[in-house]
Amino acid sequence: MVDTLAIKCKRALEQTGFKRLVMAGGVSANRTLRAKLAEMMQKRGGEVFYARPEFCTDNGAMIAYAGMVRLKNGANPELSVSVRPRWPLAELPAV
Repeated sequence: MVDTLAIKCKRALEQTGFKRLVMAGGVSANRTLRAKLAEMMQKRGGEVFYARPEFCTDNGAMIAYAGMVRLKNGANPELSVSVRPRWPLAELPAV
């Protein structure tokens, strides 16, 4: 599983040209995967980001943490919400 995810991340980075990788969800608590992706990103001259392990297995905590980071970085705390089951990351406003 670790090798498969690393290969898929590598392909995605190659296709997009991105230098930053964000791990999220329960799988991001996996220490072996964290080490593998950290090594891969170091070799590529990039960075990998993930939440502390205690936040990785609780999607509600992950969403709240992401919201806190966005607010700290100056995101507008509007109360309106757009519900979309699939929201491409490229369409999210940068912070």
